[in-house]
Amino acid sequence: MTSPARTHRDVFGADPAGVWSAPGRVNLIGEHTDYNGGLALPIALPQRTAAACSARGDDLLRIHSVQAGETVEVALGDVGPGSPHGWTAYAAGVLWALRADGCEVRGMDVTVDSAVPVGAGLSSSAALECAVGAAASDLFGLGLLADDAARARLARACVRAENEVAGAATGGMDQSAALLCRTGSALLLDCRDGATEHVPFDLAAAGHVLLVTDTRASHALNDGQYEKRRRACEQAAAELGVATLREVPPGALDEALARLSTDELRQRTRHVVTEIARVEAAVAALRDGDLAEVGRLFRASHASLRDDYEVSCAELDVAVEAAEGAGALGARMTGGGFGGSSIALVPEDAADDAAVAVRAAFAARGWAEPQCFPVTAGPPAARDI
Repeated sequence: MTSPARTHRDVFGADPAGVWSAPGRVNLIGEHTDYNGGLALPIALPQRTAAACSARGDDLLRIHSVQAGETVEVALGDVGPGSPHGWTAYAAGVLWALRADGCEVRGMDVTVDSAVPVGAGLSSSAALECAVGAAASDLFGLGLLADDAARARLARACVRAENEVAGAATGGMDQSAALLCRTGSALLLDCRDGATEHVPFDLAAAGHVLLVTDTRASHALNDGQYEKRRRACEQAAAELGVATLREVPPGALDEALARLSTDELRQRTRHVVTEIARVEAAVAALRDGDLAEVGRLFRASHASLRDDYEVSCAELDVAVEAAEGAGALGARMTGGGFGGSSIALVPEDAADDAAVAVRAAFAARGWAEPQCFPVTAGPPAARDI
């Protein structure tokens, strides 16, 4: 990244009051469970989105994006469901949601620069929201970074911004990860009650690497497919007479499936119920140091997402198969799907071979070269300067 503070000075003619940043995230396991009241297990990435910010005395948001190469002005009074459009909705929506939550915020001058790949399924949108939200908290004295309870409140505002202003019907896992994760740990997030637990995640000590592959098959969560699956889960829960699919225990799955009206609802329900169980099993395996079991769970998760939830794509499937063929203990797509990234649990001495194998598999099909990189569990959103 460039220096967002220097860019801010060039664009707005004054130094920022500070620089805040928030991470992208990789979800180890627990996909499409968050809006079903389930469990997820994300880590914060080392890659972050930085926001150099200053408070204004009026209600104007001026925001410059290094990646977009443009500066946009938005009056906070004009922000609401569906407005503004595009990337600015994620930043403007946070200020709108904070106001709706009773927080006194004004306009801001914001310069955004990001190392989180856009469209890679690594939650660049939540990183933007949480960086701007962290800045607003400090600039306006909101105290929303003070502890985990305050950070959870900020996460909820960021979720509302994404759902209502940006129009992406996501759950809360991405924002919770960006604000609550810790270095060297995965975040066990219970999306039914918001409870969190930190699970040690230090693959290097065990001689392994988590390899991310950005397939460059771009995805978007506001194109209707994500929401279609969310609505199917809500319909399935309604037919079963439960608040969310989290209420269906694995032992009662077959009986529940028999009561559903369509094959589509049965497929979606089977994925959600078995995926929640896989999160629990993965946490137990990590605590026991059983990485072979974690790899097996990765493989089962990907098959479920591919076949029952139908959110994978050719690029993700090839990345997973190539990594496993080169020695990965297991691999799976991560994020919302329909493109984006995969992750692979790889012995350290096989990581380069796995990356080479994935790139070769893409080249053989004439696809654009994917980006492969190892990641570790990083810290949450914070003030940098």
